[in-house]
Amino acid sequence: MDSSIKYKSIVRSIIEEYGSIKSPSSAITPQIIMDEDRGQFMLLASNWHDDSRSYGPYLHLQVNNGKVYVQYNGTDIHIAQELVAKGVAKDDIVLEFQAPYKREHTGYAIA
Repeated sequence: MDSSIKYKSIVRSIIEEYGSIKSPSSAITPQIIMDEDRGQFMLLASNWHDDSRSYGPYLHLQVNNGKVYVQYNGTDIHIAQELVAKGVAKDDIVLEFQAPYKREHTGYAIA
């Protein structure tokens, strides 16, 4: 199986899994956004607290050229470790949220 197809399937399952978790605060609404043709996978959250709205990403993963790019991780989940546990090679994971000069020290791909 082509690694991009495999990796998209893995990323999709992770986003769907975390997007289905019910928050202890029913005011939080998870939103799953997936564009498989472009390899974009996001988990967003929105909620209202009194007169204030909160909206933003929890996870943003991208599959491109046989690699998984962790664009953003606003959770306490060690998403790269979970990707490895589900079958993504460590050297195919780029922690894009880290500065390029720091990536060589992460144990994952630099680019």
